[in-house]
Amino acid sequence: MDGYIMALDQGTTSSRCILFDHSGKICSIAQKEFPQYFPQPGWVEHDPMEIWSSQFAVAMEAMAQIGVTATGIAGIGITNQRETTILWDRKTGKPIYNAIVWQCRRTADMIDALSDEQKKVIRGKTGLVPDAYFSATKIAWILDHVKGARQQAGNGEICFGNVDSWLIWNLTKGGVHITDYTNASRTMLFNIHEMKWDDELLEMFNIPREILPEARPSSMIYGYTDPAILGGRIPIAAAAGDQQSALFGQCCFEPGEVKNTYGTGGFLLMNTGHEAIESAHGLLTTVAATPEGEETSYALEGSVFVAGSSIQWLRDEMRMVKTTAQSEEYADEVYDTAGVYVVPSFTGLGAPYWNPYARGTIVGLTRGCKKEHFIRATLESICYQSMDVITAMEEDAGVPLTGLKVDGGASANNFLMKFQANLMNTQVFRPKCIETTALGAAYLAGMAVGYWKDRDEIKENWQLGRTFTPELDDKTRNELMKGWHRAVRCAISWADDEE
Repeated sequence: MDGYIMALDQGTTSSRCILFDHSGKICSIAQKEFPQYFPQPGWVEHDPMEIWSSQFAVAMEAMAQIGVTATGIAGIGITNQRETTILWDRKTGKPIYNAIVWQCRRTADMIDALSDEQKKVIRGKTGLVPDAYFSATKIAWILDHVKGARQQAGNGEICFGNVDSWLIWNLTKGGVHITDYTNASRTMLFNIHEMKWDDELLEMFNIPREILPEARPSSMIYGYTDPAILGGRIPIAAAAGDQQSALFGQCCFEPGEVKNTYGTGGFLLMNTGHEAIESAHGLLTTVAATPEGEETSYALEGSVFVAGSSIQWLRDEMRMVKTTAQSEEYADEVYDTAGVYVVPSFTGLGAPYWNPYARGTIVGLTRGCKKEHFIRATLESICYQSMDVITAMEEDAGVPLTGLKVDGGASANNFLMKFQANLMNTQVFRPKCIETTALGAAYLAGMAVGYWKDRDEIKENWQLGRTFTPELDDKTRNELMKGWHRAVRCAISWADDEE
């Protein structure tokens, strides 16, 4: 096939653009970090204009690297940080407030105020555990705290969108206000069984329907870029939340197939086919990326709020490493953590605990603890959190995992992957291309424009990079997990004993 598929991968800490060819090979890649804002403890914001400008800049850079113009791009697929909430003026296109990021805990009290019956309704209709993580309370907070916003919203003068909607709006210069089903399913306002915005939920959170984007399948042509943006009319042919996109990019097309993405957070998803399985162990039921014309697919998901971002914390705030890659070298210099556990619950604990008030905790310190032990303990915490989710998923599915496909930036860390295999006591499979989030968006867009014919053609592109095999005995594994669970109890107790 001639030309390329462009994937716009808008993440929590950076924006990327990758151009893929028909074999799934990366032909050019550009990445740009953008600022994180922390106005108060537990609050996290982005400037939506910085999101857009960084994403636009890397798109232009990726095209310039190989000298391709708009006519050489067969389609654009978008994948994005989910739940992050943006409200903007429909006429001017300007945000009315900063984006409230998925990690932000400012609306935890709004969740606490919900009755048990309301929480049951939310769980049943959306598949989500009611939590400040999702978009609904973030929307309500902005409408309540920006002067005149509620009146404007009721008049249809304001648009709401997650990051996918925001990018599509800007790529089309305000021509298209749309989202896909996977992003809609993370708002706490979308009925995943009827595949539509739900009036009862909108009323519950006092959110006017007028602000909502149209919700459509993940793979279809939504519209075309304005020629003034990228130099031509390019089909915008896919959108999917980052984790559902990675599930598709890992070719987890069959029920029971599982992947774990080690990005800013950690996200384990299992394809459950056309059945929306309700978890009994704190996992989420979510919509999987599904092309237009196909029956909706679903997934079980466990969300870890802090994974790769804990390595960035070591680099940027603690200044223990100069690069994130250096963390692997330090971790390998010591045999263990000298009894230290780090629980990086900087913004609460996700699945299976769902405690928004837990805070970062370090336990087991002794005089012999060195920087290397601390760094190793931080890396291990990513695997422990993932193991809690894996255990919950095994119990929900009723079968043990026989292997795990991994991706995301932190999956390049060999120490991390070896330790994960040891804790799971099963093999970890890392593909040659770990950019599967972007690759999934590319595949979804490519299918919509005929660049790839079907899933079988896509499967031929998946290539194994490395297998990690467990080498830990059961006794040591159980002791490590027992210590981790003690440390988690300390993090939760810190919040519980506040009064």
